[in-house]
Amino acid sequence: MRDAGADLGPSTARAGELRRDGATALFMAVDGRAGAVIAIADPVKSSTAAALDALRADGIRILMLTGDNVATAQAIGRLLGIKEVQGDVLPEGKHDAIRKLKAEGRVVAMAGDGVNDAPALAEADVGIAMGTGTEVAIQNAGITLVKGDLAGIARAVALSRMTMSNIRQNLMFAFAYNAIGIPVAAGVLYPAFGILLSPIVAALAMSLSSVSVIGNALRLRSARLG
Repeated sequence: MRDAGADLGPSTARAGELRRDGATALFMAVDGRAGAVIAIADPVKSSTAAALDALRADGIRILMLTGDNVATAQAIGRLLGIKEVQGDVLPEGKHDAIRKLKAEGRVVAMAGDGVNDAPALAEADVGIAMGTGTEVAIQNAGITLVKGDLAGIARAVALSRMTMSNIRQNLMFAFAYNAIGIPVAAGVLYPAFGILLSPIVAALAMSLSSVSVIGNALRLRSARLG
């Protein structure tokens, strides 16, 4: 508007109020004079605050990087309880922020839905795209939330931790079977008890080992993720 020589007058102050309320303000001028201030607001999903609270409870640090006006970004940050907020961030700025965090030794997950988020999604350790976002964002992410709901991130974190716990349990089962079966098969009990491991018993033990591992892994299907 300044480049066009338009006099915005009191519209500037009104735009500031709208930004502080979390909206993006656009100006319209007619013949060099302010004609209107248009407010555009992307409503925050009702589940977002709870999802962020769940992530904080897991000890995850949350940063908000957005290309929106600083005042708008800070308003949304206050609404959601996000203390670290950066506005007016260009795509390369998001990419650089992710790289800086990784250089500090942090494991970084980036959630985004736009073309301008693609470089940061590719740079992050875990890129999380919204299924409702752009195709380029989805292609550069490792995880896609089909519904585009941040609550899916909290569920993904919970499921990931349960999966790793399940893997450790399965390794324990496998080691236990081998720790018992291999010495018996080698004849450790034969001098004292005359016991040898029959091939039939060995095959049965191997099958039971596989069944126990698979059965334990299938428990994830009924996992409660909130």
